Amino acid sequence: MIIKPIIRIVFLLLSFNIFAQDTLPKYTSSNKGKFFISWGGNRESFSNSDISFKGENYDFTISDVSAADKPKGWHIDYINPTRITVPQTNFKIGYFISDNYRVSLGLDHMKYVMNNNRTRTINGLINLPETEPGSIYNGTYNKETFFVSEDFLQFEHTDGLNYIHVEFSRFDDISKIFNIQNTDKFQINLTEGLASGILYPKTNSKLLQKDRYDQFHLAGYGISAHAGLNLTFFKHFFVQLDLKGGFIDMNDIRTTNNPVDSASQHFFYLQRVISFGGVFRI
Repeated sequence: MIIKPIIRIVFLLLSFNIFAQDTLPKYTSSNKGKFFISWGGNRESFSNSDISFKGENYDFTISDVSAADKPKGWHIDYINPTRITVPQTNFKIGYFISDNYRVSLGLDHMKYVMNNNRTRTINGLINLPETEPGSIYNGTYNKETFFVSEDFLQFEHTDGLNYIHVEFSRFDDISKIFNIQNTDKFQINLTEGLASGILYPKTNSKLLQKDRYDQFHLAGYGISAHAGLNLTFFKHFFVQLDLKGGFIDMNDIRTTNNPVDSASQHFFYLQRVISFGGVFRI
């Protein structure tokens, strides 16, 4: 006689548990309080820029300089801890301050290589002592056509053009547009944001046949904006595709071992990024 009431209670508890599971909000239905971290790679394009060089016995500008990035391609170096600065990479860690807004700290490790052996316009003065090898370029230049050879100048930010920035971005779930019901299994999000920060490049430079210089130095600032598509799998893992554009102004680039010598330039850039990451709540 006692067995029947017990069975009824068990069925009642099971029914309540199933109903509760169906009505529980999905993990992906709310973002506030979550952390995220990502790692990826990039390709970039740069606008032409004027680069000014100043130092002891010279002050000149090379106009309309073009540059390219230095891609690594799909490579083990992206995940090799001893060589992660070799490829062009992106790191970001952030926090959702609400369901739709997040703040983050990021490092864009880009690479900028000036195109050598090109004819450019040069304006300014070079008046090195005759004992220095670079004195063969002495002269007063008034917007003259000049062949920028590797002997005259090698200039690149290849370890790298490091943009350390703080970003504020918006995050929107658009899964319903694609009729995705269970976003805890797969979710599609749009994200867009603004950022600003400092440029801390390691500039590889060889100017006027002086000794090569290759050290980190705080050189200027940058601002940027991005728009991206975020694909989240099983609540915690995501792939994100970003298109990012920005402006970089570096007015204090070290070029030689002599701290008096410096360069300055500013340019726009366009960056394409693919990154992989995780999102979690502590």
